[in-house]
Amino acid sequence: METRVKMVNKTIGLALSGGGHKGLAHVGVLKFLQEQQIDIQIISGTSAGAIVGSLYALGKSPNEILAFFRSVNLFNVNHLSLVKSGLFNADKFMVYLDNIFGEMCLGDLAKELYISATNMETGRSKIFGRHTKIKEAVVASCAFPGIFSPVKVEGEIYSDGGILNNFPVNVIQGRCDYLIGVNLDRGADYKSAKEFALLPQVAWRAIDIMMAQNAAMQNRLCDWLINPEKIVQYNTFEISDKRQQEIFQIGYQAAKREFHKVKDGLMRNKNHQPESPSSWW
Repeated sequence: METRVKMVNKTIGLALSGGGHKGLAHVGVLKFLQEQQIDIQIISGTSAGAIVGSLYALGKSPNEILAFFRSVNLFNVNHLSLVKSGLFNADKFMVYLDNIFGEMCLGDLAKELYISATNMETGRSKIFGRHTKIKEAVVASCAFPGIFSPVKVEGEIYSDGGILNNFPVNVIQGRCDYLIGVNLDRGADYKSAKEFALLPQVAWRAIDIMMAQNAAMQNRLCDWLINPEKIVQYNTFEISDKRQQEIFQIGYQAAKREFHKVKDGLMRNKNHQPESPSSWW
């Protein structure tokens, strides 16, 4: 049966959360959307979502994005940092992206792309727009505190966008007629006290709670929220090809499973008054 959606004069936005290698679920979602001929014009992303969003905005296919994730080894011993601000040097990741984007800025892309990072000097969320180099914005958005060293962009120091805005739906709300959000955070589920015996466990739990609270507010802004249940079985840093392929399929199946519920909404036109970008940052 034909399921492709025909949309006339409708701007579709896509918000992609952070999630490390779980971001491959984003790629699976894009694969399904592509099969339905759903054209995404505006994208926002944090961390893994920034990687996927930037490659897709450049014109890379879901299969090419999947291949990129598999080709990048961010935890190579040669990438260990000699400074105390992170275990791994984020600049090493910049090399991978330079081979793809060179000196391109976000405004050079055919699709609108907004990338979230955290300004460590001001303590505020930053949304990189048209005039920032793509490679710098993506690396800044991915610089997870303690794991990767902070990144200097345009004279200021940035770390992972997920600290303050792991699911940047609000960034493109009002800029599109229909907003699809893919959130890889399933929320801060109950955990017993015995699971907090070590400092890293306490730290990770605190981060989970903080991100879950922020994401819950963003979830409500989506016209179509894709929040894959099975993603909780996987870690942020999955390096096995088999596990990565499974994550990809989880994203694909999550989009496919929910599509019939939102298909009519995608086809309906909405009255649309975009916000001024200056109201975001």
